Amino acid sequence: MNTQSLVEQYGPRESMEYDVVIVGGGPAGLSSAIRLKQLAREQGKDVSVCVLEKGSEVGAHILSGAVMDPRALSELIPDWKEQGAPLNVEVTEDRFLFLSKDGARSVPNWLLPDNFRNHGNYVVSLGNVTRWLGQKAEELGVEIFAGFAAAEVLYGERGEVRGVATGNMGIGKDGNPGDTFQLGMELHAKYTLFAEGARGHLGRQLMDRYELRKDADPQVYGLGIKELWEIDPKLHQPGLVIHTAGWPLERDTYGGSFLYHLDNNQVVAGFVVGLGYTNPYLSPFEEFQRYKTHPEIRRFLEGGKRLSYGARAITAGGLMSLPKLVFPGGALIGCEAGFLNASRIKGSHAAIASGKMAAEAAFGALCGARQNDVLTEYPEAFERSWLKEELYRARNFKQWMSKGLYTGTAMVGLEQKVLGGRVPWTLHHKHADHQTLRPARQCKEIVYPKPDGKLTFDRLSSVFLSNTNHAENQPAHLTLKDASVPVRVNLDVYGGPESRFCPAGVYEFADNAAGENQLVINAQNCVHCKTCDIKDPTQNIVWVTPEGGGGPNYPNM
Repeated sequence: MNTQSLVEQYGPRESMEYDVVIVGGGPAGLSSAIRLKQLAREQGKDVSVCVLEKGSEVGAHILSGAVMDPRALSELIPDWKEQGAPLNVEVTEDRFLFLSKDGARSVPNWLLPDNFRNHGNYVVSLGNVTRWLGQKAEELGVEIFAGFAAAEVLYGERGEVRGVATGNMGIGKDGNPGDTFQLGMELHAKYTLFAEGARGHLGRQLMDRYELRKDADPQVYGLGIKELWEIDPKLHQPGLVIHTAGWPLERDTYGGSFLYHLDNNQVVAGFVVGLGYTNPYLSPFEEFQRYKTHPEIRRFLEGGKRLSYGARAITAGGLMSLPKLVFPGGALIGCEAGFLNASRIKGSHAAIASGKMAAEAAFGALCGARQNDVLTEYPEAFERSWLKEELYRARNFKQWMSKGLYTGTAMVGLEQKVLGGRVPWTLHHKHADHQTLRPARQCKEIVYPKPDGKLTFDRLSSVFLSNTNHAENQPAHLTLKDASVPVRVNLDVYGGPESRFCPAGVYEFADNAAGENQLVINAQNCVHCKTCDIKDPTQNIVWVTPEGGGGPNYPNM
């Protein structure tokens, strides 16, 4: 049953009114909420702010490397250190390695471009930073509803955004209401800010409805996979930051790794694969497992204990792929829009900065008795900001790196190290990631080694460490436009790439009762990374919002 039928049967949805509703309790959304309340307090205004977070708690779905640039946080909360923000491990050393199968070449520090220098930055758990931001927001009077997923955009008579509705609860697999059924709730707002992260479900709808991507390059993405380890104290170096490029990926495939030393004898090992890769046999998860076997990486992890696992798509297109940021009644902020600086492998500072700018625009509009119009002040502020300047200098990074490891490295080095990012040329993305796969018959099959259960692992044991959970009797939130396409096209032409690009074992091809191939979707394994929604070559898979509270529950990630 669709929502309209349910409303007719069970009565109108309850509603709540706010000045600003924010969809997503990550760094961008919470920073917007904090800034709105700061301005209201400074000017003696009463501004009601609500944050909806689909995770079971604030921070549950947050996954990032992460080395954090504190610049934007210092603008938002100047005394963050005195207030106990969990930025405890300052970077002490940067290393960059080019890996071959058995060897490694280190880049001399004096040759490293500024985008790989992290002096003054901090190795953090972004999940814990987000939890702290949530506490600060609540102290200011922000209402945060965790475990409630925004599933629908509400529009007014003039086509303007008027708020969102949360998803219905207690719908069974058959699509009918069960014993615990409860209609979603409508949250009406004068302005609605969307901060769902990369490839946001509602953000995609807004981009289509308002043609926000009309003048932008195609957005491109990476898949980031991360593990948290506890290692031998003798090998632990708090603040050590190691990045690598090269093996195990082929030279024509964009990607790289990070190994960051936190406190408490913990390190994070991670791997990013650009989702514009061409070989359908490539598995980002398996490439990550291979990466850990390299002697330069193995020596840190061997004998240690893996504590947690997660994966998340990353918006990597940069400045040239930014959509229009505003539309009647709302705005896109953070990774929903794509503010991540791929050249620095950093997005949290950009998320905070964009959230702060959108909040200031919304507050000014509210003070002028405006509502549900276009917040033009937000993109105008971005055009004047240090964030625009930073992204402009890095605007060619992903485009160069997509041309191959050595060409990309040389040109990025020239632009960033020699010319300081101030170059007269601009490169453009020409293809979306789902358009780049070649037919399987044109590609070499990749045979990956079996996991040893000590250093390398399988998907299911990894998903177990992500604490992922979905109510079993809910409709699958991974939907197909046409159920025949996975076998008829994806399997026949591309070798069934969804069984490899998913880092959580959601998709597998198996024989049905008649002995015919069929796609099995294990939606309960989904870690909400959005890779399938991005990389499916036919764009037949559509990720929709599951019941609130479902998905991963990341600790210290």
